This record gives sequence, structure tokens and C-alpha cells, in this order.
Amino acid sequence: MTATQRTPQANIRLGATLAFVAGATNAGGFLAVGQYTSHMTGIVSLMADNIALGNLALALGGLSALCAFLGGAMTSSLMVNWAKRRRLRSQFALPLLLEAGLLLLFGLMGSVMDERFAFRLPETVIILCFTMGLQNAVITKISHSEIRTTHITGLVTDFGIELGRLIYFNHSQELGRIEADRRRLRIQCKLILMFVAGGIMGGVGFKQLGYATTLPLALLLVVLTLLPLLDDMRLRYRVFRRSH
Repeated sequence: MTATQRTPQANIRLGATLAFVAGATNAGGFLAVGQYTSHMTGIVSLMADNIALGNLALALGGLSALCAFLGGAMTSSLMVNWAKRRRLRSQFALPLLLEAGLLLLFGLMGSVMDERFAFRLPETVIILCFTMGLQNAVITKISHSEIRTTHITGLVTDFGIELGRLIYFNHSQELGRIEADRRRLRIQCKLILMFVAGGIMGGVGFKQLGYATTLPLALLLVVLTLLPLLDDMRLRYRVFRRSH
């Protein structure tokens, strides 16, 4: 699902998987830090409110979260383009591998620090926002901006538009029929459901297992990256053998 030679079906499967991861991370992150870390609209609105109320420290925290999300998206773009220039097959796998490492770091920080202070630190919010920016940029680049995974505002809007077209009654055929794009409906429905399923899993998992919930999410991302990474390692080894 992270190979460079792709099909639309592979994009959908990867998008659904990442939507599940994002939903779980977002829900678990909320229980951990008390705020959603993929919802930049809410963060920017909260930042503006704090500026208006004179809470500059809180506004600065919101700005840090926004910059972290932006930094994650930039990092994803840099990694993909760097790998593309070198013709690596793991160009889409590398950012996801980094995301897996960051999720493990998030879980580790929670497991070793005192429960009263573990997730009051701004570093944890920054890690999660950076991770969500990283992931959203990967799937956006892979799918040519067709799929988003870390937030569903746009998905629900597009889903509503297509549902409106689906139930529209065409009184006259002279002006042309209004028809829904059923393929897009299926994609949007799948992504929304996977995000919700991930959110339920993340919420229940964090409540029952605590920070260890990040481990299966990180492992899932690692599994997605294995084949392209192994391909690159084999190719590099062959080149090394031939040169020696």
C-alpha cells in the first residue's frame, strides 16, 4: 500500500488504514492532553479567542501546535521529494516510518512520566500535531489531494454534497441529469467509518491500556512500510556487491 507504483484501490486501502490510525491517535490524544491535535480549525479558533481575551500564553501554545502540524506536512514533503530524487521505492514509506517512531515516543513519554504531569507538557501536544501533519501530507501527496485522513470536516461536507445529488429528483431530462458520483460516496463513507472506528478503538484502548495503545498503531504503520524498505535495501545491497 506504500509502493510507488500505485492503483486507485491501493490509495483507498491506505487512506482507510491511515484514517483508522488518525482516529485512534486523535481520540487517545484527547484523553491524554485534553485537546484534539489534528483539528487545526479548532486550534486556530481557540488561538484567536485567547488573543482576544488577552491569554497570550495560551495563544502561543495554539500557535506552537499550528506550527507543529505545518512542520509535519513540510517534513513529509521534504522526505518524499528527497527519496523521489534518489529513486527510492520507499518514498512514501519513510514518513510513515517516522510517524510510527513518533507514536512510540508519545507512548513512551506517557509511560515513564508521572501521571499528574505527563501530558500537561507542550512537547506532547507538539509531537501529536507534528505526527498528524506528517500523515495528512503523505496521503494527500499519494492520492493527488483526493484523500484526507486526519480530519473529516471536508469528508463529511463532500459526502453531504454527493448525498444531495443522489436523492435529487430530476424532473426534466432536457437540462441534463444530476447524478451522484457513487465511487466518491463509497470512498468518503469508508474513510469516515474508519476514522470513527479508530476513534472508538483509541478511546477504549487508552482507557483500558493507557499509553500502550500507541504500540499496535505504530506496529501497523511499520508493517505498511516494510516491503518498500526491504526492496530498497535489496537494491542497495546488489549495487554494493557489484561495485566490490
